[in-house]
Amino acid sequence: MAAVAWPTTAELKQRLDVTSTDWDDQLDRVLAAAIAMTKGRVGDWVEDFDQPDEAISQSALELAVELAQTGEEAASSVRSKSRALLFGKRRRFGIG
Repeated sequence: MAAVAWPTTAELKQRLDVTSTDWDDQLDRVLAAAIAMTKGRVGDWVEDFDQPDEAISQSALELAVELAQTGEEAASSVRSKSRALLFGKRRRFGIG
């Protein structure tokens, strides 16, 4: 798969059906947190080398939606859509 860009705040606003600019700063922070969490879930992410593919980018967007709509408890769920999109993408596991 080819490298793609991380999701944008405009994409997040579209998914959340937000048309006002009043929430832009907060949604920027939610999206930045979701991208950072996605990189952590993949594990061993090297900023200068790694680029997201379609599944990783979509996982970050889904996680941002989950965080914005329901809060941290849904985003930490093992059954979340954002986690499902990372199937087979993990490089580090919580062993040892």
